[in-house]
Amino acid sequence: MARLETLSLIDWPSAANAKWKAFHALYDVFSTGAHPLHEDFNSFRHSGGEALENHCRFEALRAESATLGISENWHEWPETFKDPRSQAVAQFAETHGEQISFHAFAQWLIARGLERAQVAARSSGMRIGLIADLAVGADGAGSQAWSRQDELLSALTVGAPPDILNRAGQSWGISAFSPDGLKRNGFRAFIEMLRANFAHAGGLRIDHVMGLQRLWVVPQGSPPSEGAYLNFPLDDMLRLLSLESWRHKAIVLGEDLGTVPEGLSEKLSARAILGMRVLLFEQNNGQFKPILDWSDQALATTSTHDLPTLAGWLSELDIEWNARLGHIDEQHEAQWRDERVREYLSLRRALTQNFEELPADSEDPEQIIDASVRYLGHTRAPLVLLPMEDALGVEEQANLPGTIDSHPNWRRRLPGTAASLLDHPHAARRLELLSQSRLQAAERDR
Repeated sequence: MARLETLSLIDWPSAANAKWKAFHALYDVFSTGAHPLHEDFNSFRHSGGEALENHCRFEALRAESATLGISENWHEWPETFKDPRSQAVAQFAETHGEQISFHAFAQWLIARGLERAQVAARSSGMRIGLIADLAVGADGAGSQAWSRQDELLSALTVGAPPDILNRAGQSWGISAFSPDGLKRNGFRAFIEMLRANFAHAGGLRIDHVMGLQRLWVVPQGSPPSEGAYLNFPLDDMLRLLSLESWRHKAIVLGEDLGTVPEGLSEKLSARAILGMRVLLFEQNNGQFKPILDWSDQALATTSTHDLPTLAGWLSELDIEWNARLGHIDEQHEAQWRDERVREYLSLRRALTQNFEELPADSEDPEQIIDASVRYLGHTRAPLVLLPMEDALGVEEQANLPGTIDSHPNWRRRLPGTAASLLDHPHAARRLELLSQSRLQAAERDR
């Protein structure tokens, strides 16, 4: 682990292997003799019920498959192991009890870690604390697809239809719920998923919230252009989402960037589900929106993991990456850079008009990021999210859409340890600016 920490980019496979070894070592100690936390572990496993047991059986089966040189994709397992309720799976569970118990132990450690983090957050004065993140779909070769086959469409992959920006369309390699399967089973898998995500969080962010209404699905092995929209029982799912939110006393955020189906925004607003507004997108006719024109029904943020950081946007690093990887030709690169100059001047003008202390001719990126943070803080958005990269002034973005190996997605390290990041001078200053501006906005709107 110490060697892996010295690498400039995170080696996720090696890190995962090292952590699994650590988990096994912990379990060996925990499972030998008496331990004061045995009762808590047993209680956790009992309360997890069928969903937890199926997940642990699946993980044990997958590990056994890897040991035997068999595919870890359950679609390629022997027929007797494809059904979680089969006699073969039951017999496997009887003879591999320790392996299954180990995976329950790992889930217990993770759950208790999240629980402690949320308790610490709330105890320190945070009203919301952790916000869980719900992906748009599940791995079709994973445990949920295996154990809930009637409720997931593992033969389809979620994606996006062809458009001007991506003429081939997109296939994301994840499966979607079956609308009919959900209804037949009383939305069991959907409810399980919500409860698991709300369990140790004060909020839930739903990626691509439009997926509650419809998703572009593509048959496995087919091009995205041969997909179609699949409609979901939106009203039923919103009612269940609202109920679980109320039960867990947690807020819900819906990532609604992109094309939003007609009427969806109104339905989300009626359920007090906040949308998301990104600084770089909040423009009208080339002019950034005035502070008081921002929505009070959406979270405000400087950027997202799929977009350039503010520092990267100011330096045009995102354009450079797209040109370097051949995503754009020289003509489009020149057009993009010209447009960026116009947007930059418009942003600087908006910031100068709102904050006199920002010099009209300032080109210092640190000053512009500071002013952007204050700008968002003064909007009427009920929540403002400041990504760690923008708090620190990092140029590189976490993820570059449309890439896999050509860009180090999710592998870059932040400049410091987790315990010290918020003490970085840039981060500390911007958090204070954000705090001050939110208090001033609250006074203004009182």
